[in-house]
Amino acid sequence: MRQGLVLLAMLLVGMLAFLALDLHWGGLLPTSGGWEILGEFMSAAWQPALDYETPNVPRDWLPFTDQLLDAAWRTIVFAAAALGLSLLIGSPLGLMASSLAPTWLRVPSRVLIALMRSVHELLWAVVFLAAVGLNTAGAVLALTIPYAGTLAKIFSEMLDEAPQSPYRALHLAGGTRMQAFFAGLLPRAAPDMAAYAFYRFECALRSAAVLGFFGYPTIGYYLRLSFENLHFHEVWTWLYLLVILVILLEAWSSALRRRFVA
Repeated sequence: MRQGLVLLAMLLVGMLAFLALDLHWGGLLPTSGGWEILGEFMSAAWQPALDYETPNVPRDWLPFTDQLLDAAWRTIVFAAAALGLSLLIGSPLGLMASSLAPTWLRVPSRVLIALMRSVHELLWAVVFLAAVGLNTAGAVLALTIPYAGTLAKIFSEMLDEAPQSPYRALHLAGGTRMQAFFAGLLPRAAPDMAAYAFYRFECALRSAAVLGFFGYPTIGYYLRLSFENLHFHEVWTWLYLLVILVILLEAWSSALRRRFVA
């Protein structure tokens, strides 16, 4: 009954927001010229580019296939660097925000986590872009801050929801809190924590690609350039590349998750 009331309240809030924004579905329909561009864009999906569409390719440009591989590699490196830093920050922060920590440490940790999660990575990217320019470290930090906050929140909840009896038994038997944590609690929560970290890696990959729209040399950067020049065949090549990366990462992370969770 309570869940039904919550869903009904969410539905009513959504309807009120729809009315407040004065939304009209007719505004989503393209104009006459828009239909033509949409048709060109969709038809290009069946013929993705295997080379540059521009007739005059500058001499310093990489071959198109090399550019694809280079952008894919940079996107993966951005995501891996951000997730690595996020784990280094989020793991201890999650422990400090769990119920295992004393109140004087748990409360400020949870406030810090909320602050880190409250700003989206794209807004962080804008901040760092304005502060330090087109800097690789700024892009990695833009992903790291909100991802570390998210990992910390989820990790703290997983630690709180893990079976507590082994931890209490070891602590009552004379072990220190840290010994009881590493031997009795962490092994129970680690599989779920690892599985969630792999999922966040997939999210980081997509976010790293989107950072390209700010000028960082990931897949999104070349996708934006192709779209601005109306090279729709190139656009679909970059889109397919991103889809392939996500699928491969999902297959790899799923195999690792099954190994950790089993």
